[in-house]
Amino acid sequence: MFSFLKTKSKLKELIPSNYIDIHSHLLPGIDDGAKTIDDSKYILESMLGFGFNQIITTPHTIKTVWNNSKEGIESTYEKTKNELKELTSKVQLRAASEYMMDENFVALFKSEKLLTLKENYVLVEMSYLNPPIQLLDILFELQLEGYKPVLAHPERYNFYHSKPKEFDKLKKAGCLFQMNLLSSVGYYGKEVSAAADKLLANEMIDFVGSDIHHAQHIEAFQHKIIIKNQNEFEKAIQNNTFFSI
Repeated sequence: MFSFLKTKSKLKELIPSNYIDIHSHLLPGIDDGAKTIDDSKYILESMLGFGFNQIITTPHTIKTVWNNSKEGIESTYEKTKNELKELTSKVQLRAASEYMMDENFVALFKSEKLLTLKENYVLVEMSYLNPPIQLLDILFELQLEGYKPVLAHPERYNFYHSKPKEFDKLKKAGCLFQMNLLSSVGYYGKEVSAAADKLLANEMIDFVGSDIHHAQHIEAFQHKIIIKNQNEFEKAIQNNTFFSI
């Protein structure tokens, strides 16, 4: 009802009071997200202002780029919680990681436990330049180890925009899809928003995530959404309650 009005909603207006975010970069100084504890404070304050109820922050793990370890992430997480006690007492903050799927990833998940979103659900990503040659093999091996892959922002992989059947292959290979909230407002460009819209229309988006790194991302929550499939988008937002604890 009144769908022509709903398309003009601001993104921040679509965040429900029970929203659980499963993708962000608010731990300071360990990847391309928050640089300082003050940055972390600003991001957390903003998330609380939007009504985020629980937050699973997910720093990158990319060997030779952001070579984070499980221990390093957990240590930074504990330090951040302690330094921002007043804020972290108001929200359930947890830490996982966003893992780059490459040749190093296979060795990692075969040698140690990964930091997961919940139980065996693990957030994974690919290079924006091209998918790994052995992508389906990596996904197969990951699931053999007992993990369930949640692919971060599939709509942002431009090399799939003209190859929609590749999304079908990833779904059949066991991937769940996590769309970025900011793809709904055109933050990454109209092509990415169009790809997100198609995935929503085909009911392929399972979850969403803020993927907040910095102040520009926070500001974009003030923008109006441009996608057409707002109902499917809102369903995906609600699906995030699966990660509640």
